[in-house]
Amino acid sequence: MSVRVVIGAQWGDEGKGKIVDLLSDKVEYVARFQGGANAGHTLKFDDKEVVLHLVPSGIFNGDAKCIIGNGVVIDPIALVEEIENVKKMGFSLEDRFFVSQTAHVILPYHKILDKLKEKRRAKDAIGTTGRGIGPAYVSKVARIGIRMVDLLDKAVLRKKIEQNILDINYALENLYKEPILNANDLMAEIEDSVNTLSPYICNTSNILHEAIEAGENILLEGAQGCLLDVDHGTYPYVTSSSPTSGGACTGTGVPPTAITHVMGITKAYCTRVGNGPFPTELEDETGEELRKKGHEFGATTGRPRRCGWLDLVALKYAVRINGMNELTLTKMDVMDGFEEINVCTSYKIDGEETKTFPLCLDEVENVEPVYTTLPGWDKDISGMTNWDELPSTAKSYIEFVEDYLSVKFTIISTGPKRSETIVR
Repeated sequence: MSVRVVIGAQWGDEGKGKIVDLLSDKVEYVARFQGGANAGHTLKFDDKEVVLHLVPSGIFNGDAKCIIGNGVVIDPIALVEEIENVKKMGFSLEDRFFVSQTAHVILPYHKILDKLKEKRRAKDAIGTTGRGIGPAYVSKVARIGIRMVDLLDKAVLRKKIEQNILDINYALENLYKEPILNANDLMAEIEDSVNTLSPYICNTSNILHEAIEAGENILLEGAQGCLLDVDHGTYPYVTSSSPTSGGACTGTGVPPTAITHVMGITKAYCTRVGNGPFPTELEDETGEELRKKGHEFGATTGRPRRCGWLDLVALKYAVRINGMNELTLTKMDVMDGFEEINVCTSYKIDGEETKTFPLCLDEVENVEPVYTTLPGWDKDISGMTNWDELPSTAKSYIEFVEDYLSVKFTIISTGPKRSETIVR
């Protein structure tokens, strides 16, 4: 039995979807454990390109059962649209797809509040996707959230919506000067989605416990990246959930003692979407070259990603807080053609050099990255599937990172397709 957690080791967009898709034909279950439709996992196979936001990335490769865990916040309308798209591609979800009855629901008012709050923050905006993720988690923590199981009882659902919009309407009318909401309209807006989703809603925690007891293999799929973790990331420029190995346990009900592998996914360089500190950001021609070569535009929002050199100080921090015992390196092919490649190996803070990732926002925003320069390669490595094919300088780059982190890369991605992969 193996229970492998797949985690973004940077600020998201590391290529987790491709790796989960790649590994899913060797497992019985794939479970998404946090986030919502703010995630965009892009998969490429059989000349198809698909972006999944809620359905686990294991749905297209093999027969694994796919679970949306209790830690995810679910927009029922968006989920139904995604389910229909999967079916149109010829993939069945019957007896393969399950939604946690205790996952919380994103309702239309969460999306309204998300956009209004970002607008109100003005220059201090966090850079959310506006899809209601943060407000839904606020409702959850405030104990006024609506869970998927509540969708199965219209009387319960109506009562909870009516209670919730009392405060929301007060804020809309008096704080934001916006039209107030009506419970009947909200119920009608999600009615069709509720009817479609009802057969999938169940006790997913029990399904996973029984799978562990039976010795079956499980993949736990994270969204975003651990440097966006609400506790361990660059707060307040973070997501509203825990995209860490700890979050995998709370977001599925799988106990920590069951986890056998923690796989961190990192690009061969760094990117970040939205606001927040980014020590190795390149606001020059090199940054633009990385963006163009790596097609660095958000799968969910289309926003251009900020780009920079690989940050090993931040990556070492990610390895430690997650207990990563294996790594995957993605977008290695994007580094083709650089005569020299810089890698951040320490920071300077107030003139003092350190290899410790600071937790104070002001310090992270003002660090001076210290780089080690490595030789690049002029060979096209895109699509390579064998370690021996790589140029010696590409191997040296990978081995340098491994030595710094004391963790090995078991998978190296040389392109976006499932087939463009080196497995060591």
